Amino acid sequence: MRIHRRKGIMPGHSPSESATPRMNPDLDQLHPYPFEKLRQLLQGIEPPADRPHIALSIGEPKHPAPHFVVESLIAHTHQLSQYPLTRGTEALREAMADWLNRRFALEGRIDAQAVLPVNGTREALFAIAQCLVDRSAPRPTVMMPNPFYQIYEGAALLAGARPRYLPCGEETGFLPDLDAVSAEEWRDCQLIYLCSPGNPTGAVMDPASLQRLIRLADEHDFIIASDECYSEIYFDEDAPPPGLLQAAAEMGRDGFERCLVFHSLSKRSNLPGLRSGFVAGDRALIERFLLYRTYHGCAMPPATQSASISAWGDEDHVRANRERYRQKFDAVLDILADNLAPQRPDAGFYLWAETPIDDREFARRLYAEQNVTVLPGQFLSRPVAGRNPGQDHVRMALVAPLEECREAALRIAEFTSTL
Repeated sequence: MRIHRRKGIMPGHSPSESATPRMNPDLDQLHPYPFEKLRQLLQGIEPPADRPHIALSIGEPKHPAPHFVVESLIAHTHQLSQYPLTRGTEALREAMADWLNRRFALEGRIDAQAVLPVNGTREALFAIAQCLVDRSAPRPTVMMPNPFYQIYEGAALLAGARPRYLPCGEETGFLPDLDAVSAEEWRDCQLIYLCSPGNPTGAVMDPASLQRLIRLADEHDFIIASDECYSEIYFDEDAPPPGLLQAAAEMGRDGFERCLVFHSLSKRSNLPGLRSGFVAGDRALIERFLLYRTYHGCAMPPATQSASISAWGDEDHVRANRERYRQKFDAVLDILADNLAPQRPDAGFYLWAETPIDDREFARRLYAEQNVTVLPGQFLSRPVAGRNPGQDHVRMALVAPLEECREAALRIAEFTSTL
């Protein structure tokens, strides 16, 4: 490790006094992760022992992994003797491209050259900013919704950019207010993160809004990174959420210039441990991202690639997955109708509920009295103009089995009736 000496400190002093490691100063800008904030908030509380803990705080799918995908993974473990290609196999990229074309009515506009496998969307959403941001610009800016998935913020800060938070409150339908961004701010923007369906609100951007953003990207020269990992959890089988590439195709943009989408098997197929997803869109950007990832050293293991081909090619298990979530939302919304009265989201598996008291206090007391954990909304957002858009809300992830979700809702209703 390279060490530098502080001025005035002589050799022979203890390391703690005389030297500090030279590190990236941008690390000091990172916030504690929301779940670390929750751990600190609940520290020292002894919840009732006669009530088993129910966690609605973390969005980790708990439905069974598809058996046929697990079998494919096991059957291809012999491939561990091979180095995988960063680009992935042609068969995997074709399976991903075929799924995109079917799901978003792209009519063959996406091919294998416009798709790049990634080890889950989390690492790709982080890495894309490191690849695309030009930190030599006067005011490099990365825009993101607020509340938001904290990876967006960390990616921006460690790429040397300024985060610009776009509040997503009830007054804007929980979507970014594009009208609140000045022309000067758009000029500084190099990358904007979208999340549709949104985490934590479940709001979905309509095609007209997506197309307006594409035109803004053309005008002001920035890239759109659309996190669509919740796109396959929705309630009406006849109305799946639209995607960025779909909106671009409807504009006649067959090359998907300035557009990148991120998809994953974690939520769609209940495979968070497989760490399998992809990024697709603008071929020129995909090629540059491939160059970056070649050095990054993050190729998907061969057995994971084979299992992923099986998952992307099947929709029966995805429809069954949606039905499980429908049942849970129906049950929980019915129980909470006279208490928190949360609204059914457009898509996704989160309830974004307004609290009658401070959201941190709500989470602390709910855990202390009912042994249920939820995530305070202000842990997922940043103050803008003196207002935190996540404050006085909590995020509830309906990922546990139906009976656990129902029991959690009964306990929440009991708790809120005392407030």
